[in-house]
Amino acid sequence: MGLSAFYIYTLDYYHAEPEALQALENSQVEFIQKKDMVVFTSPNTISDKALIFYPGGKVEYLSYIPLMEKIANEGYTCFLLKMPFNLAVFKQNAADKPINDYPDIKNWYLSGHSLGGAMASVYASKNIEKVEGLILLGAYPSADLSVSALKMISIYGSEDKILNRQSFEENKSYGPKDSKYIEIKGGNHAFYGSYGQQNKDGIATITAQEQQDLTAEKILEFMNK
Repeated sequence: MGLSAFYIYTLDYYHAEPEALQALENSQVEFIQKKDMVVFTSPNTISDKALIFYPGGKVEYLSYIPLMEKIANEGYTCFLLKMPFNLAVFKQNAADKPINDYPDIKNWYLSGHSLGGAMASVYASKNIEKVEGLILLGAYPSADLSVSALKMISIYGSEDKILNRQSFEENKSYGPKDSKYIEIKGGNHAFYGSYGQQNKDGIATITAQEQQDLTAEKILEFMNK
């Protein structure tokens, strides 16, 4: 792909819906916009535990505000990363920034959607000593974590038509031995974020808000252990 073709390719991405930007209007969660990430905190914040989130490929990172708000509201600082060209593959080590900037936080959880989940798994494989747990949304590990002591859960929707199910099953061998796989009944690939229907995805039988509520519930159960 030439540079001009690549530039045109990156201009075509999924934008955050108005609902995503309105998610904090009646919330106690504080939204701090930085150059390369958004930081979410709340009055209930637990200082030593936090979540770093890698957005999906060609998805505007602000689409994940509603999901981050739900987790931050329960006391966990959340870092929503901004990626070059909306592609996490160009900044796999983006988690270094919050980890280095917030030394008081001792327990780091990584999460990511789709391509973002794959890149979060690559970061975790190279920085096992820094990461407490990995949370994949509509994704599978792209690096071998099978011999690590890392905790991992993988959440996927029953109506997800973007996730390659064969690769998903094959790459389970890359996950830590006690990894858990959680299906969201009626969920699809896109509804972890608020950016509308994704091309070639399945039609969800639950709303985006319901999928985000269920996802946040499972993430919080995992982080609370």
